[in-house]
Amino acid sequence: MLPRVLLLLIVFAVALAPRAAEAQETAAPPAVTVQVEREDTDANLNLSQPDFMVVTLPTTLRLPRFKSAFRVTHRFTRPLGQGDFGNLAEDFFGLDTGAVIGLEYRFGLARGWQAGIYRTSDRTIEFFTQYNVWSQANKVIGLSVIASIDGTDNFTERYTPTLGVVISRELGTWGALYFEPIWANNTNPFPSEVVDDNDTFMAGIGARIRIRPTLYLVGEVIPGTGFRPGVSHGTFGFEKRLGGHTFQANFSNGIGTTMGQIARGGIGDDNWYLGFSISRKFF
Repeated sequence: MLPRVLLLLIVFAVALAPRAAEAQETAAPPAVTVQVEREDTDANLNLSQPDFMVVTLPTTLRLPRFKSAFRVTHRFTRPLGQGDFGNLAEDFFGLDTGAVIGLEYRFGLARGWQAGIYRTSDRTIEFFTQYNVWSQANKVIGLSVIASIDGTDNFTERYTPTLGVVISRELGTWGALYFEPIWANNTNPFPSEVVDDNDTFMAGIGARIRIRPTLYLVGEVIPGTGFRPGVSHGTFGFEKRLGGHTFQANFSNGIGTTMGQIARGGIGDDNWYLGFSISRKFF
């Protein structure tokens, strides 16, 4: 009797074995967790916006997280229209005269958020920050919020805070247009009893046009209202991109480069000054 029972159990087990194996093959494989690191597209070259500044106005170019950039600015203090051509040539077109030199360093605190410090040789220090609300890749325009504060005598006197927005419109790979409404406070360096206004509202308009694969035309005009002892700030120039470097030669009707300085306007429409800037991205 026992051998028959064992024989039946063996037959039953053999019959079920194929079904069990088939069920195991058709079962869903165990879930595997795969972590995919998101690509930081902020590090990609933007042909329409190769730099963080037009000339003195910021762009909406994003600085990658934990990356940095450096910039040097020069504004020669000799007006190009002073004297005749011989006098200008003797001064080597202004290069032999003094210059206001600026050094800037900016750092990416988070995706879309950057901050930095800028110091000029007239002992003005500016702290600034910028947050990119959205880029044109996802919208019709790019939009950033900017804020800064500069102080004279190594940030110990006459503080000028500013707040504004940067609106950009990229033209494919051929450049970008900018509109930048900016409010600046405490722009009046004179006693309050002399001039009542102590605020300036600027409506900056800028453009960068790519005319060759690595060559651009740049320009700005910054009209304003409120306290405005100078004329509307204006700048135009040429820019060359070379790897992570950007070289720019420009001509301005003023020598101011911080937000507080350009809020006060240019020196005059008859006085134009030679300048240049060099920027370097560390990514």
